[in-house]
Amino acid sequence: MNTELRHIELRHLRYFIAVAETLHFGRAAEKLHISQPPLSQQIQILEQQVGAQLLERNNRNVRLTPAGKLFLQQAWLIIEQVNQAADRAARIHRGELGKITGGVTSSTPFIRSISASLLAFRQQHPDIHIQMVETNTKQQIEPLLNGKFDIGLMRNATLPDGLDHQLLLREPLMALVHQDHPLAKEPDSVISLRQLAREPFVFFDRKVGTGLYDDTLLLLKRFDIQPYITQEVGEAMTIIGLVSAGLGVSILPASFARIRVDSVRYLTLKEPEAKTEVWLVTHRQRTLSAAAKMLINLMLKE
Repeated sequence: MNTELRHIELRHLRYFIAVAETLHFGRAAEKLHISQPPLSQQIQILEQQVGAQLLERNNRNVRLTPAGKLFLQQAWLIIEQVNQAADRAARIHRGELGKITGGVTSSTPFIRSISASLLAFRQQHPDIHIQMVETNTKQQIEPLLNGKFDIGLMRNATLPDGLDHQLLLREPLMALVHQDHPLAKEPDSVISLRQLAREPFVFFDRKVGTGLYDDTLLLLKRFDIQPYITQEVGEAMTIIGLVSAGLGVSILPASFARIRVDSVRYLTLKEPEAKTEVWLVTHRQRTLSAAAKMLINLMLKE
Protein backbone atom coordinates (compact mmCIF):
# COMPACT_ATOMS: atom_id res chain seq x y z
CA MET A 1 0.00 0.00 0.00
CA ASN A 2 1.40 3.35 -1.08
CA THR A 3 1.25 5.80 1.83
CA GLU A 4 3.14 8.60 0.09
CA LEU A 5 1.57 12.00 0.71
CA ARG A 6 0.68 13.66 -2.60
CA HIS A 7 0.24 17.40 -2.90
CA ILE A 8 -2.85 17.49 -5.11
CA GLU A 9 -4.84 20.72 -4.94
CA LEU A 10 -8.52 21.15 -5.68
CA ARG A 11 -7.67 23.47 -8.56
CA HIS A 12 -5.72 20.61 -10.16
CA LEU A 13 -8.87 18.50 -10.03
CA ARG A 14 -10.99 21.28 -11.53
CA TYR A 15 -8.45 21.84 -14.30
CA PHE A 16 -8.38 18.15 -15.09
CA ILE A 17 -12.18 17.86 -15.09
CA ALA A 18 -12.46 20.80 -17.50
CA VAL A 19 -9.99 19.20 -19.94
CA ALA A 20 -11.55 15.75 -19.53
CA GLU A 21 -15.02 17.10 -20.30
CA THR A 22 -14.02 19.16 -23.33
CA LEU A 23 -11.13 16.97 -24.51
CA HIS A 24 -9.60 20.21 -25.73
CA PHE A 25 -7.01 22.32 -23.90
CA GLY A 26 -8.00 25.55 -25.65
CA ARG A 27 -11.72 25.27 -24.82
CA ALA A 28 -10.93 24.11 -21.27
CA ALA A 29 -8.61 27.11 -20.73
CA GLU A 30 -11.32 29.44 -22.00
CA LYS A 31 -13.86 27.86 -19.67
CA LEU A 32 -11.48 28.24 -16.72
CA HIS A 33 -10.56 31.82 -17.70
CA ILE A 34 -6.83 31.06 -17.88
CA SER A 35 -4.40 30.79 -20.78
CA GLN A 36 -3.57 27.43 -22.32
CA PRO A 37 0.17 27.10 -21.40
CA PRO A 38 -0.39 27.34 -17.62
CA LEU A 39 -3.24 24.85 -17.93
CA SER A 40 -1.01 22.33 -19.73
CA GLN A 41 1.66 22.86 -17.08
CA GLN A 42 -0.82 22.25 -14.21
CA ILE A 43 -2.07 19.03 -15.83
CA GLN A 44 1.52 17.82 -16.08
CA ILE A 45 2.06 18.63 -12.40
CA LEU A 46 -1.11 16.69 -11.55
CA GLU A 47 0.06 13.65 -13.52
CA GLN A 48 3.39 13.78 -11.70
CA GLN A 49 1.62 13.89 -8.35
CA VAL A 50 -0.71 11.03 -9.30
CA GLY A 51 2.10 8.97 -10.80
CA ALA A 52 0.15 8.10 -13.94
CA GLN A 53 -0.61 9.51 -17.36
CA LEU A 54 -4.19 10.72 -17.33
CA LEU A 55 -4.46 12.23 -20.80
CA GLU A 56 -3.11 11.25 -24.19
CA ARG A 57 -2.63 14.29 -26.39
CA ASN A 58 -1.19 15.11 -29.78
CA ASN A 59 -1.54 18.01 -32.15
CA ARG A 60 -5.03 16.97 -33.20
CA ASN A 61 -6.89 15.48 -30.21
CA VAL A 62 -6.95 14.71 -26.51
CA ARG A 63 -8.35 11.58 -24.91
CA LEU A 64 -8.50 10.00 -21.50
CA THR A 65 -6.29 7.06 -20.60
CA PRO A 66 -7.83 4.19 -18.60
CA ALA A 67 -6.21 5.72 -15.51
CA GLY A 68 -7.66 9.08 -16.50
CA LYS A 69 -11.19 7.69 -16.78
CA LEU A 70 -11.00 6.26 -13.26
CA PHE A 71 -9.39 9.42 -11.90
CA LEU A 72 -12.17 11.54 -13.46
CA GLN A 73 -14.85 9.59 -11.59
CA GLN A 74 -13.01 9.99 -8.30
CA ALA A 75 -12.26 13.67 -8.96
CA TRP A 76 -15.97 14.36 -9.40
CA LEU A 77 -16.74 12.60 -6.13
CA ILE A 78 -14.11 14.65 -4.30
CA ILE A 79 -15.40 17.94 -5.72
CA GLU A 80 -18.96 16.97 -4.82
CA GLN A 81 -17.94 16.05 -1.26
CA VAL A 82 -16.12 19.36 -0.84
CA ASN A 83 -19.14 21.27 -2.15
CA GLN A 84 -21.47 19.37 0.19
CA ALA A 85 -19.18 20.02 3.17
CA ALA A 86 -19.03 23.72 2.32
CA ASP A 87 -22.81 23.87 1.93
CA ARG A 88 -23.41 22.16 5.27
CA ALA A 89 -20.91 24.41 7.03
CA ALA A 90 -22.61 27.50 5.56
CA ARG A 91 -26.05 26.24 6.59
CA ILE A 92 -24.86 25.54 10.13
CA HIS A 93 -23.36 29.05 10.25
CA ARG A 94 -26.71 30.49 9.14
CA GLY A 95 -28.62 28.37 11.64
CA GLU A 96 -30.37 26.29 8.98
CA LEU A 97 -28.84 22.97 10.00
CA GLY A 98 -27.58 21.40 13.20
CA LYS A 99 -28.66 20.04 16.56
CA ILE A 100 -29.84 21.68 19.77
CA THR A 101 -29.72 19.78 23.04
CA GLY A 102 -31.42 20.91 26.21
CA GLY A 103 -32.93 19.98 29.52
CA VAL A 104 -36.58 20.47 30.42
CA THR A 105 -38.44 19.99 33.68
CA SER A 106 -41.51 17.74 33.62
CA SER A 107 -43.84 20.75 33.61
CA THR A 108 -42.08 22.80 30.93
CA PRO A 109 -43.68 21.15 27.87
CA PHE A 110 -47.12 21.99 29.31
CA ILE A 111 -46.42 25.73 29.33
CA ARG A 112 -48.22 27.04 26.26
CA SER A 113 -45.69 29.72 25.30
CA ILE A 114 -42.79 27.25 25.45
CA SER A 115 -44.54 24.47 23.58
CA ALA A 116 -45.68 27.02 20.98
CA SER A 117 -42.09 28.26 20.56
CA LEU A 118 -40.75 24.73 20.07
CA LEU A 119 -43.48 23.92 17.54
CA ALA A 120 -42.92 27.15 15.58
CA PHE A 121 -39.15 26.61 15.52
CA ARG A 122 -39.57 23.01 14.35
CA GLN A 123 -41.86 24.12 11.54
CA GLN A 124 -39.56 26.95 10.47
CA HIS A 125 -36.35 24.90 10.67
CA PRO A 126 -37.17 21.24 9.92
CA ASP A 127 -33.48 20.38 9.32
CA ILE A 128 -32.46 21.32 12.87
CA HIS A 129 -32.79 18.44 15.31
CA ILE A 130 -34.00 19.43 18.78
CA GLN A 131 -33.29 16.94 21.54
CA MET A 132 -34.86 17.82 24.89
CA VAL A 133 -34.13 15.62 27.89
CA GLU A 134 -36.58 15.58 30.80
CA THR A 135 -34.68 16.23 34.01
CA ASN A 136 -35.33 18.32 37.08
CA THR A 137 -33.86 21.75 37.70
CA LYS A 138 -30.89 20.73 39.82
CA GLN A 139 -29.98 17.83 37.55
CA GLN A 140 -29.62 20.20 34.59
CA ILE A 141 -26.70 22.07 36.15
CA GLU A 142 -23.91 19.61 35.36
CA PRO A 143 -24.91 18.96 31.70
CA LEU A 144 -25.04 22.73 31.15
CA LEU A 145 -21.58 23.16 32.67
CA ASN A 146 -19.93 20.35 30.71
CA GLY A 147 -21.56 21.22 27.37
CA LYS A 148 -23.92 18.26 27.08
CA PHE A 149 -26.85 20.72 27.09
CA ASP A 150 -26.94 23.91 25.02
CA ILE A 151 -29.86 25.31 27.01
CA GLY A 152 -31.80 24.50 30.14
CA LEU A 153 -35.46 25.23 30.82
CA MET A 154 -35.83 25.14 34.57
CA ARG A 155 -37.40 26.64 37.66
CA ASN A 156 -35.60 29.39 39.53
CA ALA A 157 -32.67 27.97 41.45
CA THR A 158 -29.25 28.85 42.81
CA LEU A 159 -26.86 28.67 39.84
CA PRO A 160 -23.07 28.30 39.84
CA ASP A 161 -20.95 31.14 38.51
CA GLY A 162 -20.52 29.51 35.10
CA LEU A 163 -24.21 29.73 34.18
CA ASP A 164 -26.45 32.66 33.21
CA HIS A 165 -30.23 32.78 33.18
CA GLN A 166 -32.95 34.79 31.47
CA LEU A 167 -36.49 34.97 32.79
CA LEU A 168 -39.00 33.34 30.44
CA LEU A 169 -42.12 33.77 32.56
CA ARG A 170 -43.65 33.85 36.03
CA GLU A 171 -46.16 31.07 36.38
CA PRO A 172 -48.92 30.92 39.02
CA LEU A 173 -48.96 28.06 41.50
CA MET A 174 -52.25 26.24 42.01
CA ALA A 175 -53.62 23.98 44.74
CA LEU A 176 -54.70 20.43 43.85
CA VAL A 177 -57.47 18.73 45.80
CA HIS A 178 -59.76 15.74 45.30
CA GLN A 179 -63.11 16.61 43.78
CA ASP A 180 -64.89 15.52 46.98
CA HIS A 181 -62.70 17.66 49.24
CA PRO A 182 -64.55 20.55 50.93
CA LEU A 183 -62.12 23.04 49.38
CA ALA A 184 -63.28 21.97 45.92
CA LYS A 185 -66.60 23.68 46.74
CA GLU A 186 -65.04 27.10 47.41
CA PRO A 187 -66.60 29.95 45.36
CA ASP A 188 -64.88 30.53 42.02
CA SER A 189 -62.41 27.74 42.99
CA VAL A 190 -60.24 30.28 44.84
CA ILE A 191 -58.59 29.56 48.20
CA SER A 192 -55.76 30.90 50.35
CA LEU A 193 -52.58 29.09 51.25
CA ARG A 194 -53.58 29.04 54.91
CA GLN A 195 -56.55 26.82 54.06
CA LEU A 196 -54.02 24.11 53.21
CA ALA A 197 -52.11 24.42 56.50
CA ARG A 198 -53.62 21.39 58.23
CA GLU A 199 -54.19 19.22 55.19
CA PRO A 200 -52.17 16.06 54.50
CA PHE A 201 -49.72 17.15 51.84
CA VAL A 202 -48.51 15.15 48.83
CA PHE A 203 -45.22 16.51 47.55
CA PHE A 204 -41.81 15.86 46.06
CA ASP A 205 -39.20 13.92 47.95
CA ARG A 206 -36.42 16.26 49.10
CA LYS A 207 -33.83 13.92 47.54
CA VAL A 208 -35.35 14.41 44.08
CA GLY A 209 -33.92 17.92 44.09
CA THR A 210 -36.55 19.78 42.07
CA GLY A 211 -36.63 23.56 42.01
CA LEU A 212 -40.33 23.39 42.94
CA TYR A 213 -39.53 21.72 46.24
CA ASP A 214 -37.51 24.66 47.54
CA ASP A 215 -39.78 27.20 45.84
CA THR A 216 -42.98 25.88 47.40
CA LEU A 217 -41.64 25.30 50.90
CA LEU A 218 -40.15 28.78 50.94
CA LEU A 219 -43.49 30.23 49.89
CA LEU A 220 -45.34 28.36 52.64
CA LYS A 221 -42.74 29.44 55.19
CA ARG A 222 -43.38 33.10 54.32
CA PHE A 223 -46.96 32.56 55.51
CA ASP A 224 -45.86 30.63 58.62
CA ILE A 225 -47.15 27.36 57.21
CA GLN A 226 -45.35 24.12 57.98
CA PRO A 227 -46.89 21.59 55.58
CA TYR A 228 -47.94 18.21 56.95
CA ILE A 229 -46.24 16.09 54.28
CA THR A 230 -47.59 12.53 54.34
CA GLN A 231 -46.57 11.34 50.86
CA GLU A 232 -43.20 12.02 49.18
CA VAL A 233 -42.75 11.05 45.55
CA GLY A 234 -40.38 11.67 42.65
CA GLU A 235 -42.68 12.80 39.84
CA ALA A 236 -45.38 15.43 39.43
CA MET A 237 -47.63 12.91 37.67
CA THR A 238 -47.44 10.70 40.77
CA ILE A 239 -48.46 13.68 42.90
CA ILE A 240 -51.53 14.20 40.70
CA GLY A 241 -52.31 10.50 40.89
CA LEU A 242 -52.14 10.43 44.70
CA VAL A 243 -54.34 13.52 44.95
CA SER A 244 -56.85 11.78 42.68
CA ALA A 245 -56.75 8.84 45.10
CA GLY A 246 -57.70 11.16 47.97
CA LEU A 247 -54.39 10.78 49.82
CA GLY A 248 -53.79 14.50 50.25
CA VAL A 249 -53.57 17.93 48.65
CA SER A 250 -50.67 19.54 46.82
CA ILE A 251 -49.36 22.62 45.05
CA LEU A 252 -48.07 22.58 41.47
CA PRO A 253 -47.52 25.11 38.66
CA ALA A 254 -50.62 26.11 36.67
CA SER A 255 -49.24 24.44 33.55
CA PHE A 256 -50.13 21.06 35.05
CA ALA A 257 -53.80 22.04 34.90
CA ARG A 258 -53.61 21.02 31.24
CA ILE A 259 -53.43 17.44 32.54
CA ARG A 260 -57.04 16.65 33.23
CA VAL A 261 -57.78 13.92 35.77
CA ASP A 262 -61.52 13.57 36.51
CA SER A 263 -61.22 13.44 40.29
CA VAL A 264 -58.68 16.28 40.67
CA ARG A 265 -59.62 19.94 40.99
CA TYR A 266 -57.16 22.80 40.42
CA LEU A 267 -57.79 25.79 42.66
CA THR A 268 -56.46 29.33 42.24
CA LEU A 269 -54.41 30.70 45.14
CA LYS A 270 -55.30 34.19 46.38
CA GLU A 271 -51.76 35.16 47.29
CA PRO A 272 -50.01 37.12 44.50
CA GLU A 273 -46.69 35.70 45.76
CA ALA A 274 -47.83 32.21 44.76
CA LYS A 275 -45.77 32.16 41.59
CA THR A 276 -42.76 30.30 40.29
CA GLU A 277 -40.28 31.52 37.69
CA VAL A 278 -39.21 29.63 34.60
CA TRP A 279 -35.67 30.35 33.44
CA LEU A 280 -33.76 29.79 30.24
CA VAL A 281 -30.22 28.93 31.34
CA THR A 282 -27.02 28.83 29.26
CA HIS A 283 -23.29 28.59 29.87
CA ARG A 284 -21.71 31.98 30.44
CA GLN A 285 -18.61 31.46 28.25
CA ARG A 286 -19.52 28.73 25.77
CA THR A 287 -20.40 29.99 22.29
CA LEU A 288 -23.83 28.81 21.19
CA SER A 289 -24.62 27.68 17.66
CA ALA A 290 -26.61 29.98 15.40
CA ALA A 291 -29.52 27.53 15.66
CA ALA A 292 -29.52 27.64 19.47
CA LYS A 293 -29.40 31.44 19.43
CA MET A 294 -32.39 31.54 17.07
CA LEU A 295 -34.41 29.25 19.33
CA ILE A 296 -33.55 31.34 22.39
CA ASN A 297 -34.61 34.55 20.63
CA LEU A 298 -37.90 32.96 19.62
CA MET A 299 -38.62 31.81 23.18
CA LEU A 300 -37.83 35.21 24.65
CA LYS A 301 -40.27 36.87 22.24
CA GLU A 302 -43.19 34.68 23.29
